[in-house]
Amino acid sequence: MHMRDRLSEIYDRLLERYGPQNWWPADTPIEVMVGAVLTQAASWTNVEQALANLRDADALSSQAIRDMPLPELASLVYPSGYYNAKAHKLKALCQFLHDFCEDDIDRMAFRPTQELRIELLRVYGIGNETADDILLYALGHPIFVVDTYTRRLMHRIGVVEERVNYPKLQALFMDNLPSDAQYFNEFHALIVRHSVVACKKSPKCEGCPILDICEFGTSNVQVSSSQ
Repeated sequence: MHMRDRLSEIYDRLLERYGPQNWWPADTPIEVMVGAVLTQAASWTNVEQALANLRDADALSSQAIRDMPLPELASLVYPSGYYNAKAHKLKALCQFLHDFCEDDIDRMAFRPTQELRIELLRVYGIGNETADDILLYALGHPIFVVDTYTRRLMHRIGVVEERVNYPKLQALFMDNLPSDAQYFNEFHALIVRHSVVACKKSPKCEGCPILDICEFGTSNVQVSSSQ
């Protein structure tokens, strides 16, 4: 099966099982951007609490975060962990938004994807995944987000090596699928959902919607049934 067809089959089966995921769960682009920073090494439940704290403090704007004293910002994002580091990262991101587009995120979104990506990666605390979260979910650019879940699932299916690097895994999707932001959005969200529900560190392979096209899953089920 061609890689394009294989990926499309995975998408179709996950969508049939879980339905549309309606990501990113945020009200505004700046909330998506802030969430993308806070979700680094954090569960989404804890990120939601930190976002709620910022919302209650009327601090979910670029200017509010820039103007807020660092200790106060750190206390608000405390639930997401690494709160001092994340407060610094949020300050850096919001200063970038001021310098780059005068906080006009709609205007920023019209810039070319790769130009924006290069600029975002220059910001303190923003790596590949966070930059791509911002590009896809906040700005609507067609770029595929790679995370731990994506790497684990694709390795188990048998299409990449375990330690595949970010650009190579991202290219696997972007070179073989339509360049469509909504499609990339839904596919990544479905991978996350499947990884949380079934394809965990200790996976539940029985009943998996992609079991028959997963090398790890088929061998795991065969071993279990023979014991």
